[in-house]
Amino acid sequence: MNDRQRADIGAWAPPFELVNAGGTAPVVLLCDHASNQIPQDLESLGLEATQLASHIAWDIGAAGVTRELSRRLDAPAVMSRISRLVVDANRRPGVACLIPEEADHIVVPGNLGLSEEDRDQRVAAYHRPYHQAIAETVERLAVRGPGPAVVSIHSFTPVMDGFERPWPIGILSNLDQRLPRRMISFLRDEGLLVGDNEPYSGDGIYGYTVQQHADPRGLTNVIVELRQDLVDTPHGVTEWADRLERALDASLDDPQMLQRVVAA
Repeated sequence: MNDRQRADIGAWAPPFELVNAGGTAPVVLLCDHASNQIPQDLESLGLEATQLASHIAWDIGAAGVTRELSRRLDAPAVMSRISRLVVDANRRPGVACLIPEEADHIVVPGNLGLSEEDRDQRVAAYHRPYHQAIAETVERLAVRGPGPAVVSIHSFTPVMDGFERPWPIGILSNLDQRLPRRMISFLRDEGLLVGDNEPYSGDGIYGYTVQQHADPRGLTNVIVELRQDLVDTPHGVTEWADRLERALDASLDDPQMLQRVVAA
């Protein structure tokens, strides 16, 4: 894909990318904030290029880690092609932060004063197709046998509101604690400071995608948050993909992990 095609993305391409669709591992990888691309007709939402390159527009490094994990695990991955500023794929339709008017104290001019019709159009064009692709991918793997495990990859800025976040990685969870507990134990055994539902909690608005696609089916799931200064280079992407590959292999080694457990 050349620079011109990248600039035009959203005007011609699906709002999601399906990587390694034929992957055989009982794992579905997700990347809600893989891209900082803005459709041409939205005119960069009134933001400067430096702002769109920052963490407010996407999860820096998350796409690279997701692609590498997809290759290593032979697992399908569904990745959003549209910036979280256009419509946040990891938020429930109807909530105010679905289309943020402000991000980390930066006003987003193109999101101010939107009508309900404007908001509905963005959901229909970008949010709904991404989630439909996830549902179809999960269903394809579900009919093969146990699982799949649903693993969502995110990244977080090292400093927020003056607070230097100490964790290199956070493991977020909601109802199903099986996979998160295993991964936290594995990573801590490697000597890492692991955030347990830090810097965000998976049981609130930050866990929408896995809550939507994994919890109702009783599928084991986890949200992985990586600190952006550790995955903003090819070397960092490789290092953390390697670490997550080991953690997932060790955690999913028990066949019981992939059995469905639906909360009463």
